[in-house]
Amino acid sequence: MDFQWWLFAESLPFLAQGALVTAQLTVVSFAFGLILGTMGGLARISKNPLLSGAATVYVTLLRGVPLLVTLMFLYYGLPSAGIQLSAFTVGILALALTNGAYVTEIVRAGIQSIEPGQMRAARSLGMSYSRAMRRIILPQALRRVLPPLTNELITLLKNTSLVSTIALTELLRVGMEIMTWKANTFSPFAGVALFYLCMTLPLQWLNQRIEAKYRIR
Repeated sequence: MDFQWWLFAESLPFLAQGALVTAQLTVVSFAFGLILGTMGGLARISKNPLLSGAATVYVTLLRGVPLLVTLMFLYYGLPSAGIQLSAFTVGILALALTNGAYVTEIVRAGIQSIEPGQMRAARSLGMSYSRAMRRIILPQALRRVLPPLTNELITLLKNTSLVSTIALTELLRVGMEIMTWKANTFSPFAGVALFYLCMTLPLQWLNQRIEAKYRIR
């Protein structure tokens, strides 16, 4: 074992900077993914065949293609099409698109889990479809989708490690650079694992609290 305490301690400030980039990637990507997923979920249950078809194609493609392939496609493919984006922007785009596809299915399932009679009752009271969705269906669906959304956030946080392949200095990339620089594997990667745990454990605790609070009886 090549673990060295002094190298572990020396790596922490650099790893903290990488962890900050990882946190930024996670928060921004999840925000955009949540917007995409909400629109996608509503489109999936739409009676408009164009909307539902487009959403189905989006979900099928992004869930069927590995995130790493999406990253490579955007990072190397967009410049050949004349579109120049920074590595950070490409990382956000790939993560948000992929996350949005999974959130789409979570939102769709949450809405469809609500008793259909509630929509019929709301419409019989004179509410429009959009108002009934906003006032009656979505508030109830939100309680049911919060636990899987939190799980998806944890998955997204861990998936940010894949952007290290496009030379973005997030947490894993910093650990790899320290490993190469110091010719030591275990010490910097112990720090990488520690930072990931520090970020994921609070989310796991939050997920457990949400599940306990909104458990369907």
